[in-house]
Amino acid sequence: MRDRARDFLKECGFDEFEIIDSLADASSREYYRILVDSKSYILMDSSMMRDALENFVMMADKLSSAKVRVPKILKRDLSGGYLLLEDFGSTHLFDVISCDDVEKLYKKAISEIVLIQKSSIESLEIYDREFLKFEMDLMLEWYIKQYHNISLDDSDLSIVSTTIEAILDEVLSQKSGVVVHRDFHSKNLMILKDNSIGVIDFQDAKVGSVTYDLVSLLRDSYVKLDEGFIDKMLAFYLDESGLDVSFEELKRWFDFMGLQREIKILGIFARLSLRDGKDGYLEYIPQTLEYIVDVGSRYSLTKELATLLLKIKK
Repeated sequence: MRDRARDFLKECGFDEFEIIDSLADASSREYYRILVDSKSYILMDSSMMRDALENFVMMADKLSSAKVRVPKILKRDLSGGYLLLEDFGSTHLFDVISCDDVEKLYKKAISEIVLIQKSSIESLEIYDREFLKFEMDLMLEWYIKQYHNISLDDSDLSIVSTTIEAILDEVLSQKSGVVVHRDFHSKNLMILKDNSIGVIDFQDAKVGSVTYDLVSLLRDSYVKLDEGFIDKMLAFYLDESGLDVSFEELKRWFDFMGLQREIKILGIFARLSLRDGKDGYLEYIPQTLEYIVDVGSRYSLTKELATLLLKIKK
């Protein structure tokens, strides 16, 4: 823990505290669970990512106003890059996937998505074509070129480029204009003491498609859900949201939004390992690739890319 972080805790009135946990994060942010007089808190150290801290505070206010259960900000030092947060505990949705109440928990999570989508979009960036494409291009650079050390020929490069453009067309034709968390998966959803869902890691929110957070949740790189269960949860979302669209159209939207996200994730997981030395994410590449190959094989627009990625894997 940095000396400045310790000074911040003293400014919070904590002359004595115990660090009982250091929490991992894919970014350069650091989190510490601290104990003061038998009560625990979370210290967020974003001193290396101060812009993200400002976004976190803005989104915490937006989401809280929309009744989304997010951690309360107890103290802040925006210039230094530190926040003292309410502690949601250490039980993630990921940790209770096999419990008897998992369907109820997923329905609660989807209800949080509906609330997120009702929150204010003011001052948020739009998830536009340029950014969506930038994300997908990470796959070619980091997963294919660097992770597999493969240089594609012109024919295969054309498949990648053409498919990415087709996916972008499909994604941008969907209903959008809502707040998207962008990382709404089982390791960012906390099970609170009252069995409700707490939402964390929301600082990168943008304005985008209604299906993005559904994809993050139901085609989670860390959890494999049965397709029948996914369909059941999508039907629940339709009822909860009141979205005026058929189930079949929503499923197509969901599939193509999923392809965009999962193609991006292949690149991100490879980059986290190769650039940042975070090799733990490599174990989730097979699951992510399986999603792309499975869903991509269902549609004529994406079959060739699915075949190409399967060939590269081998």
